[in-house]
Amino acid sequence: MDKLQCMEAFVRVAQSGSFIKAAEQLGVTRSVISTRIQQLEKFINAPLFHRSTRSVRLSEIGEKYYPECIELINNFERLADEMSHAKSDLHGRLRIYMAPGFALSFFSKLISEFTQKYKDIELDIVVNDRVIDPISSGFDIVFQMFPPKGESLIERKIFQINRIICASPDFIANYGYPKHPSELHKYELGYYSGYPERNKIKFMINRKFEEFSVNARVSSSSIHLLHDFGLTNGGIVCLPTLVARESLFDHKLIPLLVDYPIPNYSLRAVFPSNSRNLTKIRCVIDFLVERISPLPEWDEELIKQGHLSPLIKSFQ
Repeated sequence: MDKLQCMEAFVRVAQSGSFIKAAEQLGVTRSVISTRIQQLEKFINAPLFHRSTRSVRLSEIGEKYYPECIELINNFERLADEMSHAKSDLHGRLRIYMAPGFALSFFSKLISEFTQKYKDIELDIVVNDRVIDPISSGFDIVFQMFPPKGESLIERKIFQINRIICASPDFIANYGYPKHPSELHKYELGYYSGYPERNKIKFMINRKFEEFSVNARVSSSSIHLLHDFGLTNGGIVCLPTLVARESLFDHKLIPLLVDYPIPNYSLRAVFPSNSRNLTKIRCVIDFLVERISPLPEWDEELIKQGHLSPLIKSFQ
């Protein structure tokens, strides 16, 4: 048993109130966190947490020793930071794979800042919509919307990806717009072929999600193509706010069915648990997390302007 790792897992769970969040922060699986907590509890012969299906809270002995544990972990991290000046792992090439929606709409604006801050890290970035396995494809880190497949892969959620139904003002003037999700099938629709729902969309109605079948006139693996399809009056489109936000702010696209929010996804960083580049991988992830909140600022602004339902905040 690595007592320091077990103690760090204990501190992270206590801070976040979640085994899953602690796992994401440390870049390990939930089962690893559970094992480390169990090992520490066995070592001290006492429970550290009271667990239920809805919450995780410190036990009496957990509350007693948490302040000392966090001080020990903080001291160790400070010492490790000082030692790292002697030999840094923040150099060399990092192969990154990401979807165009994230690469072109967000990450591209941060590359210069990242390379200035970490001058010895080289970035090899491949932009593609196809979902891949980072191990077999030889990538250090993949940014994607969907959970990874494979026990040897770790994921860390970066931010919430909300979607919105929208169309151009001219399309609405010429053809009208649906006032209820059940009417959506009557209109020309552009839909992303990579969504797991395929030809169905769920909408929240009376605080419950209901599923509706849709017939896409244009189905594509490119979110940006669908964005242009909507801008050029081709039809109604379902787009991530990450891609559509500027067009919505400029009123080039008009939000529809705002009172019926759609389930969201998360932008995730997916990487091999045994990667030799974990230090650089975590460096990139931490860099992004520092610059964007779980509910992105553009979604906060879209909610403020009435373009997006405030109910999406409950999806986090």
